[in-house]
Formats: sequence, C-alpha cells, structure tokens
Amino acid sequence: MFIVREFIDIESAKQIGRTSFTALLDFFKKQERVKKNEPCRILLVEKTDRLYRNIRDWVTMDEFDLEIHFVKEGVVLSRDSHSSEKFMHGIKVLMAKNYVDNLSEEVKKGLNQKASEGHWPSVAPVGYLNDRQSHLIKIDPDRAPLIRQIFEKYASSEFSLQAICNWAEAESLRHPDPANRSTRPESIEY
Repeated sequence: MFIVREFIDIESAKQIGRTSFTALLDFFKKQERVKKNEPCRILLVEKTDRLYRNIRDWVTMDEFDLEIHFVKEGVVLSRDSHSSEKFMHGIKVLMAKNYVDNLSEEVKKGLNQKASEGHWPSVAPVGYLNDRQSHLIKIDPDRAPLIRQIFEKYASSEFSLQAICNWAEAESLRHPDPANRSTRPESIEY
C-alpha cells in the first residue's frame, strides 16, 4: 500500500467549497470513472472535523464507497461499518458543525464588543490611524482633511467619480497595505 495523493486544507471552516476539499472530491470522482484493477478507495484523515466542516461535506463524502480512516480517533468507517459506529460518527460531524458555528458566533461577539469599546478590529480605514497605546482609532491629521475633500467633491456633483479618483491619486491618497510595511505610516504599526 502507498499514498497516491495528499490534500492539505487550510481554508476557513465556515466556508463551503474549499479548494483542497473540492480537489479531493474530484480525485475520488475520477477514481470511480477509471476502471483500473485497484482504484484508490481508502482515505486517511487526521480526525472528523478536518474532513467535514459542515453537513454538506458529510453527505457528499458519504456518496463515495470509501474506507475512511480517522487516525487520531482510531476509527475506520466504510459501508460495512456497524450502525452504532456510523451513528457515533454522525454525532462527531454534528459536533464539528457546532464548533464551527460557535466559533463564528464568538468571533462576531468579540468584534462587536471591540467596536462598542471604540476599537477598530483591524487596520483603521483611510483617514484614521490605529493608536498602539490605547488600541483605539484616532483621526489621521494628514489624511482626514483629504477624505473630507473627497466627500465634498462628490457631494457637489461637479466632479465625476473618475476625476475624484484622479485627484486622490495625485494627492497620494491610498490605503496603507498591511502586507507592505514600506507603504504603512509608522503610527499604524502593531
């Protein structure tokens, strides 16, 4: 026995349509179409919540006639597994779904709490700065007046959107890119 292919999934648990999971599904669909002597029908997975991130993933994977080994759980599931093993596996899938849902709720709650305290959850919008000491946002004395001018130009109806964009470009008004430290003003470093 040997490993035919490896799939690594680092995408969000909440999102449906993960790239690696989709590639995994395509691989097994192709295995079903290919009528070789021994198509790959065994899947090794770390644990339940690494394979299934939602109920749809479980239903989709169940359509394949696979033998799935959940290594950390010491469980092997197949069509021939006992009903009690399948039942317990279903509970683990629902627990993984609950974990994802709860994590999403807690992140939203944390971001809302942060916002209610006047904190900005990431890099402050153009015209504001993140204050490292207070962890609040403050008005950017250099860029805020330019932002005001953009709104005034737009409200006047005398300028096209393209003219406003050209003006902002001429004023070097760009949102600092957090990935490029060289374009970030010193006051927003974390």
